Amino acid sequence: MYHFSFSLFNRHCILSAFLYTICIILLPATGFSELVDKVVAVVNNDVITLSEVEEEAAGLYMAIARNNSGEPLQQTLAQARDKTLNALIVRKLIAQKAEQYHMSVSDKEIENGFEKVRARSSLSKPEFIKQLETSGMSEKNYRRNIKAQILQSKVVNFAVQSKIIITEPMILDYYDENYTYRVEKGNYYLLQIGFLLDSDTNSEAPDKTKERTLKRAERVHNLAVKGQDFRMLAKKFSDLPSASDSGDIGTFTLDEMAPFMRSAVVSLSPDDISDIVETDRGFQFFKLLSGDDNAIVVTASYEDVKDEIKQKLYQQKLKKTYNEWVEDLRNKAYIQKL
Repeated sequence: MYHFSFSLFNRHCILSAFLYTICIILLPATGFSELVDKVVAVVNNDVITLSEVEEEAAGLYMAIARNNSGEPLQQTLAQARDKTLNALIVRKLIAQKAEQYHMSVSDKEIENGFEKVRARSSLSKPEFIKQLETSGMSEKNYRRNIKAQILQSKVVNFAVQSKIIITEPMILDYYDENYTYRVEKGNYYLLQIGFLLDSDTNSEAPDKTKERTLKRAERVHNLAVKGQDFRMLAKKFSDLPSASDSGDIGTFTLDEMAPFMRSAVVSLSPDDISDIVETDRGFQFFKLLSGDDNAIVVTASYEDVKDEIKQKLYQQKLKKTYNEWVEDLRNKAYIQKL
């Protein structure tokens, strides 16, 4: 216990010395004892002091100092300080709104928030606090941040989130724009799954490598033919770069296709799956979504992606509405940086 306290004391000394240096760099006009009490901003009837800014930005300052030096350091620190001050101004405005709405945060809510984050870190409480201090943040300041976040969440939920509505037509418009694709006459819209020969198997005869690769292709081809989701199979089993796009390789004319691809898909009807074809690097097969006619291809069913689209639209709307709300708060407030 004595050893931990001594280390903690040293860490506080180092952090204090570092913050003193930062203050001298940023505002060299007076002594440190005066700086920590200096008012740096007025927000309506509240003030923000330099000591609040320095404590809030301590971890950011330390991270910057590790990666910068000389003139860029001074400039970057000044930018970090201004960014932190702007964030504190917004926090102060939201706290004032919370007071207007008669909202508050209980000690139990703060403790629950603290414990939730600590539990996710899989650290004991002493270990978690030690990690905070190493990053330049005290437990007191961390709890203050949790309180501010909870309060902000309550205010934003009341003033912003409750007013956001995502309608069915909005979801359908997004779906039509992002999950349907018009294929012009003469184009073939394809999905692809491929298996590459393993060139690293030095001890195995080429015929054995080829046989093993073909068996992999046959097993997955059989799953696709039996109705399993082709995109899911491509993402999970395909060796080709298109796997990251769930096998989607877009549209091709017959002239643009390699001979093995052309022979595989030319006689397919939409939703058909081709036979396995051999390439110079392994084996592939395809699913035709649309071919040789004007058509609109659906890349995912509406029901499968409806909730996902709704959530995405909600987050986009929330971000836009929140930024507009904060800007309105700033415009209506008396704010003066000193």
